[in-house]
Amino acid sequence: MTIVRRLVLAGALLCFVSSAALAAVKTKVVDYKQGDTPLQGMLAWNDSYTGKRPGVVVVHEWWGLNDNTRKQARRLAEAGYVAFALDMFGKGKVTTHPETATEFMKEAMKDPEAEAARFDLARDLLKADPHVDPTKIAAIGYCFGGGVVLDRLRAGEDLKAAAVFHGSLATEHPAAPGAIKGHVVVLVGGADPMEPPDLVAKLKKELDDAGAKYEVITYPGAKHGFTNPDAGKAGMPALAYNATADRESWAAMLKSFKMYLK
Repeated sequence: MTIVRRLVLAGALLCFVSSAALAAVKTKVVDYKQGDTPLQGMLAWNDSYTGKRPGVVVVHEWWGLNDNTRKQARRLAEAGYVAFALDMFGKGKVTTHPETATEFMKEAMKDPEAEAARFDLARDLLKADPHVDPTKIAAIGYCFGGGVVLDRLRAGEDLKAAAVFHGSLATEHPAAPGAIKGHVVVLVGGADPMEPPDLVAKLKKELDDAGAKYEVITYPGAKHGFTNPDAGKAGMPALAYNATADRESWAAMLKSFKMYLK
């Protein structure tokens, strides 16, 4: 067999395996409520896996629960996790305009109890899914969603692992010693003007003082929103997609989850 033919066959096999994994991923729209607010999330799992497996709560950017967030949930399912992409804003509240996104975010953040309740509802829905091992729950968040995940960790949420992608790092309520129970990997852009080095340093000190298990990884040249292919379309100089940072940060998250969600 020639080298060229071997390469062609290898490529075909890789495509087949990838297609099979994609075909095995199932999704389900989940309607639920927090108080009087209707919410709509999405559950994703991989039918090719048997038995219970870890669950991951996915918290969206300030744009709302959009296609990019749902894609991350499906990617987690491909990797063998069960993912629940939650809704922090309310059913149908999705935008591509920064002004509207800011309004959505401020509305969601004005009541810390409601913010916590919406996360906890999603966590409980995930834990109740028959595919999920309820003792192995993690969370990931992007931008605004990364701040939500950090807030829940600071509040003592029982998460075995977490990943924060270009998240909102600042807080008025730093973690108390021992509050952060699981391991957290914080993935930041080295050229992110929204989360500059001084904020990253302040977060590191907070995590050190709290005795947290953590890793902070900085991607040189990456701006805010580096995991979102549409980041540059918002017309904000601070936002830009970075394919290298996107790829490497996802790999770093999977490496962490493999270690801490055993």
